[in-house]
Amino acid sequence: MSMQSVASPATVGLTPPRRNSLTHIPGDEGWPVIGKTLDVLADPKGQVERQAAKYGLVYRSHIFGETSLVLLGPEANELVLFDQAKQFSSALGWGRILGLLFPRGLMLLDFDEHRLHRRALSVAFKSGPMKSYLAALDTGIAQRVAQWKAQPGPMLFYPAMKQLTLDLAATSFLGANIGPEVDEITRAFVDMVAASVAVIRKPLPGTAMARGVRGRERIVAYFSEQIPIRRARDGEDLFSQLCRATHEDGALLSTQDIVDHMSFLMMAAHDTLTSSLTSFVAELAANPQWQAKLRNEVAGLGIAADQPTTSDNLEAMPLSEMAFKEAMRLRPPVPSIPRRAIRDFTFKGYAVPAGTMLGINPLYTHHMPEIWPDPETFDPLRFTDEAQRGRHRYAWVPFGGGAHMCIGLHFAYMQAKCFARHFLQNLDVSLEPGTRPDWQMWPIPKPRDGLRVVLKPAG
Repeated sequence: MSMQSVASPATVGLTPPRRNSLTHIPGDEGWPVIGKTLDVLADPKGQVERQAAKYGLVYRSHIFGETSLVLLGPEANELVLFDQAKQFSSALGWGRILGLLFPRGLMLLDFDEHRLHRRALSVAFKSGPMKSYLAALDTGIAQRVAQWKAQPGPMLFYPAMKQLTLDLAATSFLGANIGPEVDEITRAFVDMVAASVAVIRKPLPGTAMARGVRGRERIVAYFSEQIPIRRARDGEDLFSQLCRATHEDGALLSTQDIVDHMSFLMMAAHDTLTSSLTSFVAELAANPQWQAKLRNEVAGLGIAADQPTTSDNLEAMPLSEMAFKEAMRLRPPVPSIPRRAIRDFTFKGYAVPAGTMLGINPLYTHHMPEIWPDPETFDPLRFTDEAQRGRHRYAWVPFGGGAHMCIGLHFAYMQAKCFARHFLQNLDVSLEPGTRPDWQMWPIPKPRDGLRVVLKPAG
């Protein structure tokens, strides 16, 4: 099947339903024009919890200029993410947030077209390439942790982590020998990511969106120029893998496809991992007893500080993986996930018309006390095999689910455990006395104060 013949229902324009077609669903649309947007931005977790307490697990709201629905809980997550009936468009959900800067990334494709592109991209996440990424990640993490160890004391952890994940994405995705352009390319990515969540959505002069659009032009030019060069080489980095990837009919991905997928994958890997690894370190700092348990697990690997991390080492770190999962439960890297209904559907007795914008909310689900007793407490033992057995499979969805489940899931675990190995083997982390991290939870969780910690060499 050629790519041109694949049409997605989501590419057909859908008009939002008439406003009064949703009035049978309880809710509060807030102020004229701005609706509940400011409430959601100010306190996304509290706002959803208050609305749910008042109206239940399905309610009507008005954010970002449109009447929409919020569907909460594991059953809602399953309906929307698993989407067996192909009723919900990811492209039409994420489009207004990411469309200008990251057009036709995987989150902006639907159904058959999405499946074909995802299959072509999956070659870059097979075990051979993943081993080569691990080697690049391991070297980069070891060097950075050694620098931190040489300068112990107070530090702002979030910006340091952001720089590290950006550097790691550049080397494992673009290759270690990218050359002097690396700073310019990473700067362009930073501008694109900042623009994707900017309040002003038009590229007016001097705005973050204008800088983001310029960044995208730079990225497009760089990738377009590099693709023929990478196809002629046998590089193991993700970019080179995509340059050689083919569709089912044997056709190479087009230059435009590679540009779109590379810019999207780098954005997704960088920002979400920065958030989740910062959250992981914040919990280690706040819970010294768990930090000690994980350090003992790393010591039990029996590898010297200067030895490389192997995939077998990562397999032998179940507690570290559970702690990382628990950090993502507390602060899912994507707290809410938008979709647009492309057909009429019914949920919990409510009829919902085609065209309706809706969102599910991992942040809410991850704190439901009936699923997660004492939900604000950090407890990695929630993720033992036994504890998970009785839990709804869509109760924990930091990577989404269904056809759009994060393609970089194993890459994220690999990077997190590799980081845990080097960090815990070398450093002890604590919160700066008198500080209590305050998190901004939307659009991607980050500590408002940059996360003030104190590092010292591990004893």
